[in-house]
Amino acid sequence: MDIDAFTQARQPRWDRLRELAGSRRLTGAEADELARLYQSTAGDLATVRSTAPDPGLVSRLSIALAGARVWLTGGHEASSGALRRFVVYGLPAALYRVRWWGVMVSLAVILGGAICAWWMLSHPEAMALAGTPSQRAELAQYEFANYYVEYDSTSFAARVWTNNWFIAAQCIALGITGIYPLILLYNTVIQLGVAAAVMGEAGLLAEFFQLISPHGLLELSAVFVAAGAGLRLFWTMLAPGGRPRGAALAQEGRTAFGVAIGLAVVLLISGLIEGYITGSALPWSVKVGIGIAACAAFWLYVFVAGRHAVSLNVDGDSDGDFATAKVAISA
Repeated sequence: MDIDAFTQARQPRWDRLRELAGSRRLTGAEADELARLYQSTAGDLATVRSTAPDPGLVSRLSIALAGARVWLTGGHEASSGALRRFVVYGLPAALYRVRWWGVMVSLAVILGGAICAWWMLSHPEAMALAGTPSQRAELAQYEFANYYVEYDSTSFAARVWTNNWFIAAQCIALGITGIYPLILLYNTVIQLGVAAAVMGEAGLLAEFFQLISPHGLLELSAVFVAAGAGLRLFWTMLAPGGRPRGAALAQEGRTAFGVAIGLAVVLLISGLIEGYITGSALPWSVKVGIGIAACAAFWLYVFVAGRHAVSLNVDGDSDGDFATAKVAISA
């Protein structure tokens, strides 16, 4: 096949297809014409691929067909509508399903961290495990605060965001084991307890809370909710609640996937706060106020928006563009 002659003969209708696909509004006749041109151009693309697969022409025709497909299927409306439903209803409902798991994990870690700090301050041999007196003094007086200002704000925010979301995603993905979230929570308890003990020993406990509050309240809340979602998956495997175990795990897994997507945004916000606010020259009252406001907004979204979504019979399972096929099954 002479590809140049073929292109010259078909070019007018390809151009017309792109013109119609790029229009904001179409009349009934134009919509019918678009459908006909879509079908004929799809045939042209198949011909080119089978007889003279020119990469440039294949790419141009594929792009033209993709633009026309949006008009014919209404994909742009469905996708945006699904995103709005997810943010307004699906995500808060999914978070609402795991709310108490997140709360219990948060309380357990806070209590555990406080006990760890108290134990270290009360037992010199335990404190010695954190380093020599000079090492602990350097950590408290220099390294702890310098951590938030030694890197460029943008790269620092990106690094902590990717690291924290990777941890949260692992909590959810590996939560069904029942082990990984507990290991992560144990490590978090130790890290918080040791840091608080070292700063408290140096008389800098107030600075410790000032440094972790702006970003840490939101960051830790998100990670604890992720750990709670993972542990809920493990519990569902043990006690599916009258549902077939496979169906229960599938439903809770889809819900946990939605939670993971939402927490990626939450952790991005906490990363930006950590990168641009925590180490900034703003007054500490402003920094801490930002942290408290961000954390409060998150939990209000979970409890208030989540309860509203659930009251509308949204269960946090995937729907819309993310729906999965469902068939009746016998118990």
